[in-house]
Amino acid sequence: MAETAQIMSELFPPMPLDEWRATKDTLHLYLQIVGKIRLATHPRLNHWWHVPLYVSPRGVTTRAIPYNGGSFEIEFDFVDHRLNIRTSDGGREDFALFDGLSVADFYSSIFSNLAKVGIKPKIWAVPYEAPSTTPFTENTYNASYDKKYVERFHKILVAVDEIFEEFRGRFTGKSTPVHMFWHSFDLALTRFSGRPAPVREGAGVVEREAYSHEVISFGFWFGDDKVPAPAFYSYTAPEPDGLANEPLLPASAKWQESNGSHLALLMYDDARVAGNPRKTVLEFLESAYQAGAKRADWDIESFRLKPLK
Repeated sequence: MAETAQIMSELFPPMPLDEWRATKDTLHLYLQIVGKIRLATHPRLNHWWHVPLYVSPRGVTTRAIPYNGGSFEIEFDFVDHRLNIRTSDGGREDFALFDGLSVADFYSSIFSNLAKVGIKPKIWAVPYEAPSTTPFTENTYNASYDKKYVERFHKILVAVDEIFEEFRGRFTGKSTPVHMFWHSFDLALTRFSGRPAPVREGAGVVEREAYSHEVISFGFWFGDDKVPAPAFYSYTAPEPDGLANEPLLPASAKWQESNGSHLALLMYDDARVAGNPRKTVLEFLESAYQAGAKRADWDIESFRLKPLK
């Protein structure tokens, strides 16, 4: 039992926001550049599924992107701290990630290396809902890359990705992959009821496409100005009446108001000190799903994965 607790503690290392905020902000902008390349080159998928990135054993990846009769992949390697570009015809380029590599230099390096393997995407080179509004080519001040915290970032992503994948497998309805949205810097998973949702008055094209159908979404982010610590979350959209009256597990989980609706929150630090963090997070995800599905009148039983016979 003590050995299991020790393993779990290593999978969920401490990640205080203030200690790595500068690196987090820089990494966020690196990911936005790569994410925008994927957005510009990957065929469109419903609900913006062609936009996110994915956790890999060594870092974060675009996975294969179709391009001119072949494909290419961009991967952040947070083990060797390199940015790798690979193509289906054997092309390969890479460059180092290090403290002092500015966003502007990262932008220049990735596009020059892509050009070497015949890939020339065009992106809108301005951050989107990010910690900076400076165009990527002009951003010489976000240049922090603390390898210790980048490695912790990756270790946490791998652990959370595994939990989310198990949770995803319990649901037989339409579901997103487990993916990382680079605009908000969070790992997310969304379940769909299959029913269309009313369009919110004033919603832009991004929101209209993302929330065209009823959803219950789950995620993990590393903290921001509103929630200044890492946390697991869930929300139901459109939000049904009485959602925040539903119980959550574990006892430390809570409902929090956010932009006129409610988020279910489980703080990462509460999960990581639990006897079994993995079990605790799964318990939270299931309770948030049950709350949303009950109040929104989803057919819970029909979506439940049945045992094999």
